[in-house]
Amino acid sequence: MFMNADAKLEAARAELAATYDLAPSDAAMRDTAAIYDKVRRVIPEADWMLHAPYVRAINALKAQKDAVILAHNYMTPEIFHGVADVAGDSLQLAIEATKVPQQVIVQCGVHFMAETSKVLNPAKTVLIPDSRAGCSLASSITAADVETMRAQYPGAPVVSYVNTTAEVKAVSDVCCTSSNAVQIVNAMEADTVIMTPDGWLARNVANQTDKRVVWWEGSCIVHERFTPEELRAYREADPETAIIAHPECTPAVVAEADFTGSTAAMINWVKVNKPAKVVMVTECSMSDNVAAEAPETDFIRPCNICPHMKRITLENILWSLHSGEEEVTVPDHLIAPARAAVEKMIALTA
Repeated sequence: MFMNADAKLEAARAELAATYDLAPSDAAMRDTAAIYDKVRRVIPEADWMLHAPYVRAINALKAQKDAVILAHNYMTPEIFHGVADVAGDSLQLAIEATKVPQQVIVQCGVHFMAETSKVLNPAKTVLIPDSRAGCSLASSITAADVETMRAQYPGAPVVSYVNTTAEVKAVSDVCCTSSNAVQIVNAMEADTVIMTPDGWLARNVANQTDKRVVWWEGSCIVHERFTPEELRAYREADPETAIIAHPECTPAVVAEADFTGSTAAMINWVKVNKPAKVVMVTECSMSDNVAAEAPETDFIRPCNICPHMKRITLENILWSLHSGEEEVTVPDHLIAPARAAVEKMIALTA
């Protein structure tokens, strides 16, 4: 019999409740005390009491299932610090996905990240806790769009952001991330380079290279909403506040920042420079995750939430491990060319 989404969710919750001890308890708090010590600055104890049973169950179950959890920097702290085995930006996760020995990969991020893990590990099972976790960048371009760009600029190599589907990666020459985009573009032999799909990242790269960069007009729903006026207001309110921004922001926002870099680079900048106050111009959970590890810094949060990233929760991570849902597949004919584009990026970065 057909079961609607609400009924399916309730059935899943009932099965989890019958299988695992998920009620808040002193025992769960004791078992996860070492983890909570890492995040107590950003998660109230009352909230952790709700998280602790799930964290305990997930960490026990992933060992039983020979599973590894890869989590993006935009995951919430209870996921990022509580259950992730590998955490990082898109480049770090792509590299680490090729190294993990486990046969099951649970991708805590958005769908293109899970596809990337599958492309790099076609023989392994890759799960995403919620397949609806999409990406405005990835959905903004198709393989046909890439071919249209090639026709407009004959001979120009296509550098596609890793924030793309396997289909788009497969028709690209090489991938890039926000951390290595300038390096990858400079490594291309042609004078003109096509960048897809993030138009703002491409513009920021164009300002840092002698190459002629042309681009597709995609954007990130998180980063495109920041404005230079917003950043200037923070600086005027407290001139000592450091401002660091992601290169998916507009060039006008980047110009207002003291530092611009990938999520991994932003984290490293805070740890190295130890500013008294900092504004991280990116997704909300980033500040929380870094704040847990940088007690000397006060984080001002003018952040925007990524609704896709927030589809990943402790509850659906546990269900994914328990049930084997939702498995990510990539058509066989796309795996080799998509993997080649990602592996070329990793090689050029190395």
